[in-house]
Amino acid sequence: MSNTYLIGIDEVGRGPLAGPVTVGVFCILEKDVALIESLHPKDSKILSEKKREKIAQDLQELQKKGLCKFVCISVSATDIDARGIVPCITFALNRGLEKLNISPDKAQVYLDGGLHAPDDYKNQETIIKGDQKIPVISCASIVAKVYRDGLMVEHAKTYPVYGFEKHKGYGTKDHCNAIKKHGVCPLHRVSFCRNL
Repeated sequence: MSNTYLIGIDEVGRGPLAGPVTVGVFCILEKDVALIESLHPKDSKILSEKKREKIAQDLQELQKKGLCKFVCISVSATDIDARGIVPCITFALNRGLEKLNISPDKAQVYLDGGLHAPDDYKNQETIIKGDQKIPVISCASIVAKVYRDGLMVEHAKTYPVYGFEKHKGYGTKDHCNAIKKHGVCPLHRVSFCRNL
């Protein structure tokens, strides 16, 4: 059993008005799971930014040593407008699993919320609030959140009037006011901004 890979999957950025949706896919051998438990990962939304970034950095160090593996796949606002949020999340999830390249019969997959892996992953479990209960999902949540936040901070330099570095594209009062004043930019999900 110790040769089984535990894979955690979570998405971040389902609800924002701007920026991509990002899926984190995190994988570790079952025998090594204590390495991540010692970092005390939690749902990325309830951790402070500093704590999230520290855990993400520790996970990167483990990845460099070959002790875990993770990928973050983002799908743009343009694609979300064209295809819808759920198909984009499904695409990113499937792409992330492809990039990890772990044989489905060697994997136990844990997914947060309403997510599902392809059917060839026979051993999969979808867990409500999984990012608070299952360390591999928490790790997926953290790496995805840190990755997506980093993208939004970068985008803020190109589109400074929206304050992306503060709200990361979510529909805060300041963000909504900026959209009303300046209109949308190429990062905005037009389909999400219609009610403004």
